[in-house]
Amino acid sequence: MSAHQQTAASPFIRACRNEPVPHTPVWFMRQAGRSLPEYLKLREGIPMLESCTRPDLITEITLQPVRRHGVDAAVYFSDIVVPLKAIGIDLDIKPGVGPVVADPIRTRQDLARLRDLDPSDVGYVTEAVGLLTAELGATPLIGFTGAPFTLASYLVEGGPSRNHERTKALMYGDPELWLDLLDRLADIAAGFLKVQIEAGASAVQVFDSWVGALSPADYRRYAMPASAKVFDAVAGYGVPRIHFGVGTGELLGLMGEAGADVMGVDWRVPLDEAARRVGPGKALQGNLDPAVLFAPTSAVEAKTREVLDAAAAAGTGHIFNLGHGVLPTTDPDALTRLVDFVHRTTEAA
Repeated sequence: MSAHQQTAASPFIRACRNEPVPHTPVWFMRQAGRSLPEYLKLREGIPMLESCTRPDLITEITLQPVRRHGVDAAVYFSDIVVPLKAIGIDLDIKPGVGPVVADPIRTRQDLARLRDLDPSDVGYVTEAVGLLTAELGATPLIGFTGAPFTLASYLVEGGPSRNHERTKALMYGDPELWLDLLDRLADIAAGFLKVQIEAGASAVQVFDSWVGALSPADYRRYAMPASAKVFDAVAGYGVPRIHFGVGTGELLGLMGEAGADVMGVDWRVPLDEAARRVGPGKALQGNLDPAVLFAPTSAVEAKTREVLDAAAAAGTGHIFNLGHGVLPTTDPDALTRLVDFVHRTTEAA
């Protein structure tokens, strides 16, 4: 039986498909990693990008939160810049900063550096996904990629950016080059997803972390075509496709049109309102504010009930998640308690 067949009846996959579930499934963005002491111990002295290329480490780090928290899905441990590194872009992930690109992409000549991703470039991904699906059994593995806009922003800015000045200067100043850049990145992102799906990932998520910097009109013109290309490229596999961005309340309708099956929603928009903006037919994922986990358990449970009530009012498939990634100083026990609370509260509800 393939990994996809093994996980088809799981609560997570059923929720993605708007099917009835025994309880609301839960997973957390950034569940694998920095909030877990066992992760910090394992990663000691190993640079981030190296840990993303070692199947033994990828497997253990991906499994840690599944064992500890009892979440309903694992998310493949990697970073959105891994496929860029794999095709030869000179970049590094600096602790406390994030991805830093040695030679940012600013001109048409620079596009030549963005060749297609070949599966052989990321053989460690195929190996790690195989190890993981064998271990996970009926628990789904979520693969992921960065969206073309967010990858482009890193490449053009040379690293993380608050205002995306260089990105927008290129986007508005040379729209043709910008769209060619995003089209190239869409092919790379789609290639990275295909490797993960073909190796056994049961679902995929496209992270457009920075796209909330755009207005709806700019999103439609400058980002949406490339995102749609990524979703379309993997549509034939039949695995659920999730789309997520931060600060994207104004873009939810358009992001839904890009082609995903599930819309991830940050904590700024209640899920019943998000459902109205996204339109019928799509499941929702989210959306507890990650900072709520620092409050007392009673407060966490009250806020969680608000999310669950809004999801019930939305009347769509629901995967419980945070409205962004787990914060580094989060108490892991708070996450374990949250998973248990969501499961107990929604059982046979």
